Amino acid sequence: MLKKIFAANWKLNKTPAESKLFIKEFNSETTQDFFSNKEIFIFPQNFSLDAVLTESANSNILFGPQQICSDIKGAFTGENSLVLAKNIGSKIVLIGHSERRQLFHENNYEINKKIKLSHELNILPVLCIGESLVERKENKTLDVCFEQLDQALLNIDREQRIIIAYEPVWAIGTGLVASLDQVKTVHAELYKKMTDLKFKNFQLLYGGSVKADNAKDLILVPHVDGFLIGGASLEAISFLEICKSGN
Repeated sequence: MLKKIFAANWKLNKTPAESKLFIKEFNSETTQDFFSNKEIFIFPQNFSLDAVLTESANSNILFGPQQICSDIKGAFTGENSLVLAKNIGSKIVLIGHSERRQLFHENNYEINKKIKLSHELNILPVLCIGESLVERKENKTLDVCFEQLDQALLNIDREQRIIIAYEPVWAIGTGLVASLDQVKTVHAELYKKMTDLKFKNFQLLYGGSVKADNAKDLILVPHVDGFLIGGASLEAISFLEICKSGN
């Protein structure tokens, strides 16, 4: 059985010192057995990547950047190199988060290039997809998600591992959570879509105002293989409580 995945997206939060303190507190509350049925991903902002590496060196926590350039090197001022992230120990990368799409106009063509680069470097990509509130009200959820998948996964190696994080945009940081029936429907369709696309090694995460009090119900929904967590991942204890929903 595949392990459940609990991924923390810290966004533009946490200094290196705060990141070390989080990892130290989290590790103090866990044992090796804790990781026997789950994977823990941390996506810090880039200036704290090395701090997370240092503090998690003797644990099973995986970490990586929240966004990367689709090119390996070159004249791309301000961009983040996945090669450098790998050199300091990154094993994962977050790609296509709705905030990157909306605020920084990241498109599916660039996202596709980033996934290909990740696989070339043996870094596990976590691809975010999801619909806006307007698209939800217009019953376009699946159309939007399927289009994002079709374009982002064009000519991607079907044998390589990939994680898909479904995050309805209207539920991110708003306190709103998709109903269990909504999550069940979308994840069932996403599972079928990925299977139809012939992907062999994938998992589906849910994201959007996930907290300890709703995680226990959400984790039981078929094809919910874990969570991508924002605000509730900023405190070690609240993140830990969500992770325990996978026990």
